[in-house]
Amino acid sequence: MKFNQILKNSYSLFSSIFKQSIKTSIILFKIMIPISIIVKLLQYTGAIEYIGMALYPLMKFVGLPGEMGLVWASAMITNLFGGVLAFINLSAGLNLTIAQVTIISVMMLIAHTFPIELTIARKTGVKLLTMFIVRFGFAFIFGVLLNIIYKSFNYLQEPAVLHIKQSIVVNNSLWSWALNELKNYLIIYLFVFSLMLLLEILKRIGVIELITKALSPLLRFLGIGNGVITITIVGLTLGVVYGGALIINETKTKSINRRDVFYAMVMMGIFHSIIEDSILMISLGGHYTGVVIGRFIFTIIVIYLLVKLTKPLSDKTFNRFFLTKIKNENH
Repeated sequence: MKFNQILKNSYSLFSSIFKQSIKTSIILFKIMIPISIIVKLLQYTGAIEYIGMALYPLMKFVGLPGEMGLVWASAMITNLFGGVLAFINLSAGLNLTIAQVTIISVMMLIAHTFPIELTIARKTGVKLLTMFIVRFGFAFIFGVLLNIIYKSFNYLQEPAVLHIKQSIVVNNSLWSWALNELKNYLIIYLFVFSLMLLLEILKRIGVIELITKALSPLLRFLGIGNGVITITIVGLTLGVVYGGALIINETKTKSINRRDVFYAMVMMGIFHSIIEDSILMISLGGHYTGVVIGRFIFTIIVIYLLVKLTKPLSDKTFNRFFLTKIKNENH
């Protein structure tokens, strides 16, 4: 009898998670597929190069040569790998220091994959323009601060050694691109399903409650509610797409404080995919003091100040500047 009940409960759990993950993934794919096509067209037409040229003047404020504007533009419009490839192609002969490679690395880490990630942020209820200003602005500010710190202490001024060489081969055919996109979408669905299933299991066995209790002092210090702790952890470790996907799902199934959603998305925007992306940038030649430690400290300071400055605002004022209406597709 007990075994049959376990089977019945397991089937009910898997069925529920399967349906939720399908709905959430469809929302993500509606965002990602058309945007991926548009980005591919921008690559073919060379539009990214013009955006990169517009960023040339800003590079001097972060201590970088103008060519790095194209690198940053490539990362923002495509993804981190697009930025890495642009960096590999443009860095030869520039004699960059470790500090300079670290600066462009952290700027790419904070501001990349904008078309997809900002649209997902908007789907969670955060204004797209607000998230653009936050991620672009704080990436630039952090770059300026790192440049000042590294130069003031004459730190990491040695010539950089690129650990990722120019031997990377990229297949630019449309067929290869389409197959790679399909593979990515399948991986994303499997991740979404696995995350939702894992979180539900962890909730039922009490692990989520333990994690919440362990991290609640830090969240209280920052002024963020406990309701977004686990989602934020997912975003910090796996990225905005997956953290955003869980927020989209959670807002449809339960009530979450909308201010906390905004703070969580800002935190994820500045400091996410802390393992995979950080390893990629360190492999490129970036230094851990900026890529990991500095970015973490910067994120904590930003969130603390952001909460303190916006807490006095009325809900009406807060919503007008930072939030948009969430269209609940279940209704």
